[in-house]
Amino acid sequence: MSGRVAGLDVLRGIAILLVMLRHAVPGVFQGAGVVGVVVFFALSGYLITGVLQRDLAERGRVRFGRFYLRRAARLLPALLVLVAVFAAVTLLLDPIGDRDRLPATTAVLLTFTANLPIADISPAAFHAWTLATEEQFYLLWPAVLAIAWPRRGTAAALALSAFLAVAACAATLVWLWPHLDNAYALPTSWWVCFVIGAAARLHGNADRVPRWMVPVALAGLAVLAVIPLRGHALTYLVAGPAIAALTAVLLLRWSSWQSTANPATRTLAALGVLSYGAYLWNYPLTLWLRPHLDGWAGPVAAALTIAAAVVSWRYVEEPVMRRQSRGQRRTLDRQPR
Repeated sequence: MSGRVAGLDVLRGIAILLVMLRHAVPGVFQGAGVVGVVVFFALSGYLITGVLQRDLAERGRVRFGRFYLRRAARLLPALLVLVAVFAAVTLLLDPIGDRDRLPATTAVLLTFTANLPIADISPAAFHAWTLATEEQFYLLWPAVLAIAWPRRGTAAALALSAFLAVAACAATLVWLWPHLDNAYALPTSWWVCFVIGAAARLHGNADRVPRWMVPVALAGLAVLAVIPLRGHALTYLVAGPAIAALTAVLLLRWSSWQSTANPATRTLAALGVLSYGAYLWNYPLTLWLRPHLDGWAGPVAAALTIAAAVVSWRYVEEPVMRRQSRGQRRTLDRQPR
């Protein structure tokens, strides 16, 4: 699809590959899930801030209705398909014996509240906590930027947001101590990672990031991917922000990368295009297959994930995005020159 940035698709590909490796080989890639998810969070902060920044620069305001309609068009169609298939599989096959949780699971998936301890949902839908965390960031950050931008206060807004995010995270850890793994899916645990991505967009400068920092950033992410990161205060207060900062280095260096040069990066970019569908499907498929395929569950789930993601992109996501793009062009054509 035209308009895509190859470098950002490569980064998406790295993130979803790490998540899939964590689900397929958890004993080896113990921290890969955290790394992959935080890369996605920092990338979301960067991209959403770019959308808002363009609106503010061109029109002096955030068009909230347009912003949320575009986010809904991007996220909801594929999610609705997942919910429908999830319900059908659970009702007909009940692969992990949690049919009684289906109503709560469906409600939580559709309301983006999987990161809140409000319902007993299917373990196969646990991964939806990241979608909820992103959507809640989308509710808050546009308003913050809309207030700060006219006052030339984006740096202050970023600093205050980062401080409040870290303070909220620390308060959450104190509240949950010593059961810190319970903080993993809560929204207050990761907001600072979005802010770091937003800061890279608003105040980052690729010219100030030397080339040697790219392999250093990639090596740092690779090392963290094999370190156990769950259940420690440092996961949220140090590792999360560090992963987001390493991601910011790659964002700044790769955001102008329009084409891929070799088979490895082309493969990662292709996987990045499919990353949303792959993320939606990989965890449910893995959990549904584990009780029945043992050690083969990971590889089989990975293969089925790619197939499901291809179908999701080809028949759900890409057609919706194409129609949305045509609608925007027609709107521009109707505007007075």
